[in-house]
Amino acid sequence: MSRHPLPHQASRISVYEVNTRQYTNEGTFEAFGRHLPRLADMGVDILWFMPVTPISVKGRKGSLGSYYAASDHRSVNPEFGRLGDLQAVVAEAHRLGMRVIIDWVANHTGCDHHWTLTRPDFYKRNEEGAFYDAHGWDDVIDLDYGNADLRREMIASMRWWIDQCGIDGFRCDMAMLTPADFWAEARAALDPIKPLFWLAELDPLENPDHMLVFDAGYAWRWMHATREFLEPWHHQVHQLEDILHRYADPRQNPGWPAWFTSNHDENSWNGTEYEKYGGMALPLAVFSCTWPGIFLMYSGQELPNRKRLAFFDRDPIGWTDAPALHDFFKGLLQLRATHPAFSTDRALRLHGSHDSQVLCFLRETEGRAILVVLNFSSYRHWDFSIRDERLSGTFTELFTESRQDFSADRSIDLEPWSYQVWHR
Repeated sequence: MSRHPLPHQASRISVYEVNTRQYTNEGTFEAFGRHLPRLADMGVDILWFMPVTPISVKGRKGSLGSYYAASDHRSVNPEFGRLGDLQAVVAEAHRLGMRVIIDWVANHTGCDHHWTLTRPDFYKRNEEGAFYDAHGWDDVIDLDYGNADLRREMIASMRWWIDQCGIDGFRCDMAMLTPADFWAEARAALDPIKPLFWLAELDPLENPDHMLVFDAGYAWRWMHATREFLEPWHHQVHQLEDILHRYADPRQNPGWPAWFTSNHDENSWNGTEYEKYGGMALPLAVFSCTWPGIFLMYSGQELPNRKRLAFFDRDPIGWTDAPALHDFFKGLLQLRATHPAFSTDRALRLHGSHDSQVLCFLRETEGRAILVVLNFSSYRHWDFSIRDERLSGTFTELFTESRQDFSADRSIDLEPWSYQVWHR
């Protein structure tokens, strides 16, 4: 069994999540557009906009409410500007070589969505006959996918954004809560229009039926395991390897895993990547960008943003003229986009002298190779030795441009929480 094909090469895809509300002081599409040249220079492939639709007033949380409580599926949130502003951003992103996907919330709507008046049959009802949400979210109400009219209207609304703005796909919120056969129906209707990218907010290992439909899904289990890794009794790389083997097995995951260290939920509710991972944050970012799969990045990680962003109120990112990690991510993304080794979907684990603390792997094709060495510990390893004869030839390190002939010497010096990316 092999993974289903993508319209674009999976191992090169990078997705950058745009939190429009917090991205600029203005919090608008137009203001965000000023960042497009910088993001294109950094090497971003796909821009993912958090929901762009209007937000319900009834049940609203905070002063501005949740992006994920829509009151209309075919108009723009006036907080962010006009439809024409979004169209202009999409057009400019396309001109700069980037694609654009939007967040799509299919499981529920806000409490005063216009369908509650015009099509109340679109919703589930509780024993008292009232609209409700099954997960305890009190600012949204659940839709009923047993209703064929709802399915047709939802797909028509998704098509509206393709037709009006030329978007290139969807990030589907809590995708496992909506039946897999609806997503299959949506893809069958919309994919013929243009090649679309479908990213699901779900873990592929827990939702294999949905992953027969989607291109990629979140590696939540990996994210939780790496956080637990910092606890003393979990501090063994082999525990992480077991999870990687599962994501790599197309029988368990027919789609592609999406690797990340932060997103809007993690940042706002569980903390920044620096709160969660400390010194491990950047090595994990290197892993996310170099291990086979999709790379996900959140607004401000290139700054780096070290604060939790408010979810329901304005809380702008504190941009500087020169984000400190711009070149760090640029180097990784450019290597990802151009090096032949990223055309493969395999990574070969190499073993060394400190296997319990260092993750070392090789990606190779037709004589071209990428060697990644990640020290997941606070210890300096002066003489980390890679014990694998398959590693040979002269490599150049991405960040320092130093060169080494690994045929002659497979030992390297690893600082605490360090990362090295060698290419040949």
